[in-house]
Amino acid sequence: MPAQAATTLPAADFRLKATGYSGLIDDLDAALPDVGVPTVVRDGNRAATTCSPAAANRVAAFCWNSGDDDVAYWVPQGITTTADAYGEATYEGATAILVSWYDNGADGVDRGVRVSFVDYSTPSAPTYRHVLLVEPYANSAGQASFRAVNLHAGGMFWYGHHLYVAATGTGFRVFDLRHLWQTSTTNGSAIGRQADGSHQAYGYKYVLPQAFAYNQSTTGGRAAIRFSFASLDRTSTPDSVVVGEYANPGAGSRLFRFPIDHTDRMLAESADGYARATEAYDVSVQSMQGATAINGKYYLSTSDGSGNAGDLATFTPGGAVTTRHDVLPVGPENFSYWPAKGQLWSLTEYAGDRSVFAVRASAY
Repeated sequence: MPAQAATTLPAADFRLKATGYSGLIDDLDAALPDVGVPTVVRDGNRAATTCSPAAANRVAAFCWNSGDDDVAYWVPQGITTTADAYGEATYEGATAILVSWYDNGADGVDRGVRVSFVDYSTPSAPTYRHVLLVEPYANSAGQASFRAVNLHAGGMFWYGHHLYVAATGTGFRVFDLRHLWQTSTTNGSAIGRQADGSHQAYGYKYVLPQAFAYNQSTTGGRAAIRFSFASLDRTSTPDSVVVGEYANPGAGSRLFRFPIDHTDRMLAESADGYARATEAYDVSVQSMQGATAINGKYYLSTSDGSGNAGDLATFTPGGAVTTRHDVLPVGPENFSYWPAKGQLWSLTEYAGDRSVFAVRASAY
């Protein structure tokens, strides 16, 4: 049904600036085996299951094993694929889907964020392994170590060797996929460099380090962006990033587009070092959980809570926001588009009813 048209905002008032690259990565490279993306993707220790989530125009799907479907303290949020990473839809020969999960601390421990590396080379039988995201730092002895990354991780996208993860209040944390380290798994309750010289990661075999970040600021008195989710748009010229805000009923929600440079895999900067938005809209869509754009058209996922099917809305700048009700499963989250397949991928978050699925984008 039609709704009000999106309101255009002055996009250049919203900006991001990169921090420096972490020099501690070199020190940790020397201390830990660096295994690479294909090794991790092909080292799956869990098997996905077949399932049929209630999504209209569904063309693909899988579900997690029972432990990951039911776990209360890990919550899935963001999704990206090797089709984001490179146009040929593979990364060093691997075909993969990545899903972010945040630890809500329900079991008394906050492990930060993990990312599922799903081997999707055989869509009928995906396998996967969780990798812990970490932030390098110098410990009290001046030694290179790492700690958990405490984020909601509501959205992410893969671009070249960079994995961009949304940081709700600040912008992006950026992780370098050229550095995937194998750690010791002898202590499931420890993280970072230990007194015995080992490097632990709460029992996770692999960790992926943060290399730098993008921090936001605004001009013109604009309210800061809430980086609730993010996705890559490879159908724009140049490639670009779509960022959006979750908002409770009665509050405004905004969408932004930032250009990204394929030559260095960084957000495209002006001469002053800032990456500025090129599009900004107030769409006033409540409970928006994810968004992407395909050939200039925006696709939005919205949640109606734990007991109702999710909705999918679309709009083209200058036009009205149109919502298709109850076409997504309960609890839909972020979007990621796979151009060669014409597939719009998403996932659901509620324990006991979690799935990863794709719908035919052209149906909307």
